[in-house]
Amino acid sequence: MADWEFAHINFLCALVVIPLLVLWYVLKYWKRQAVVGYSTAQFFKGKTGWKSKLHHMLFALRLLAISAIIVALARPQSSSSWQDVKTEGIDIVIAFDISSSMLARDFEPNRLEAAKEVAIEFIKNRNEDRIGLVVYSGESFTQCPLTTDHDKLINLFEQLENGMVTDGTAIGMGLANAVNRLKESTAKSKVVILLTDGESNMGSIPPLTAAEIAATFGVKVYTIGVGTKGQAPMPVQDMFGRIRYQNMDVNIDEKTLTSIAELTNGKYFRATDNASLESIYAEIDQMEKTVIEETQYEKKYEEFFPLALLALGLLMTELILRKTLFKSMTTHV
Repeated sequence: MADWEFAHINFLCALVVIPLLVLWYVLKYWKRQAVVGYSTAQFFKGKTGWKSKLHHMLFALRLLAISAIIVALARPQSSSSWQDVKTEGIDIVIAFDISSSMLARDFEPNRLEAAKEVAIEFIKNRNEDRIGLVVYSGESFTQCPLTTDHDKLINLFEQLENGMVTDGTAIGMGLANAVNRLKESTAKSKVVILLTDGESNMGSIPPLTAAEIAATFGVKVYTIGVGTKGQAPMPVQDMFGRIRYQNMDVNIDEKTLTSIAELTNGKYFRATDNASLESIYAEIDQMEKTVIEETQYEKKYEEFFPLALLALGLLMTELILRKTLFKSMTTHV
């Protein structure tokens, strides 16, 4: 009954009559008790038996029947519900710079590891979307095509490291490769997240040309420039081939990255530390939410009929007992 709803819940107010009837019955019963003086109780031996004790059950049956009728009049209803869920996911390709400058230590522990960690958290929150990974340095290649197998994608992300391809920064190649992965997509939204920490200095496709291609295919590009403003400890190789770090100017082509974003209706972000990089991915996550359409259905079932049958059964039981077993009793209700 806890799951019932009542079509005419006001009828339940009539249940207040039940305690009033109980009070009336008690007062009436005690009023009928006569006080008569006798010299001995011998006269009453055997006069009070189980019938006199159980005849109150007739009134109890009637009360239960009245209660059932009142609840039935309130029209209790149960319901079952279900829903159709339609999801229209977003296809996202992350174009990730793995050039040697991504080893700079102005992020903890460096730009590359910090960017990987934040991107992985982003992927974990996009359960409904297909996501792919393109990496680039002096060249570009697809590390993972669009997939909903995010565990596999995360595993491939964790394996990224500098030196997988020729060093350099081919932003145009990285973007063009990402767009190529999305051009056949039928998703309602196609997005590239392009992350870099430098200026394009390699590749056969200029960055703005790649942006125009993206716009042609309806691909939105969010660009992220990674690096502090001023100088940062950059890895350099000495004459013996050993890597050491020295402070060098941070040069990010923000003008080009902004133009790429504007051409594709995206947005440019600048990440200067781990916290700002996290907030950038959080903002992109909010802007590119998967739309889930839910159509809810509900069917109601009338539950008053069993209560009506119960009330009828109780009244019939009372009548039969009154006309048979308790027929000789003088107490009437």
